[in-house]
Amino acid sequence: MGTSSNTFDISVHFYSADIVVIFTLLWAFISAILITTQAYRNDDFAFITNRLSSNLSNMLFLLTISLVGGLTALLSSHIMRILMFVLGQSEYLFTPTAVSEWIIGLIATVLYVLLFAAIGYFVGTLVQLHKIFAVLLPVLFFGILILGAGTMNEAIFRNVFVFIFEESSLALFIVKIGVLAALLFSGSALLSNRMEVR
Repeated sequence: MGTSSNTFDISVHFYSADIVVIFTLLWAFISAILITTQAYRNDDFAFITNRLSSNLSNMLFLLTISLVGGLTALLSSHIMRILMFVLGQSEYLFTPTAVSEWIIGLIATVLYVLLFAAIGYFVGTLVQLHKIFAVLLPVLFFGILILGAGTMNEAIFRNVFVFIFEESSLALFIVKIGVLAALLFSGSALLSNRMEVR
């Protein structure tokens, strides 16, 4: 945004890591799907003794990449600001967030990355359980997006969106995302017990 007068010209640019966070969510989702594939399970066989320890190690790995991905995605906004300053795109550098706001943002980003990793792990487990889900889940997802424009569907989507993405209390947000991720990981573990053993 900007404004000008006869004697001055002010231009304000906002740099945010939103697109980096979106790509981090996508990365966590795809990584979680990939570790459920047959090739990764065969690689696990040399190190992991049973399906429970395999699921636990995968979940700890996804928790680790959620922490690393959330932290680096949030820190990338500072790198963008510094690059704009060094490259001469900005004369003054101002970071308006307090440390407490930054920590809240870090917690939220890590939890969102964990949620998307849990969703990806659940989807990957479903696909490994039966190959029809590889076609059925994308068709369902895009079908709901395209055809789900009815008032009842909009109300359901709005309620789910508000439930997950518009929580104002940090403690309640942590509980919600933690419970959702735990349910998805537990469901994945239960479904993977039904798969054939090597």
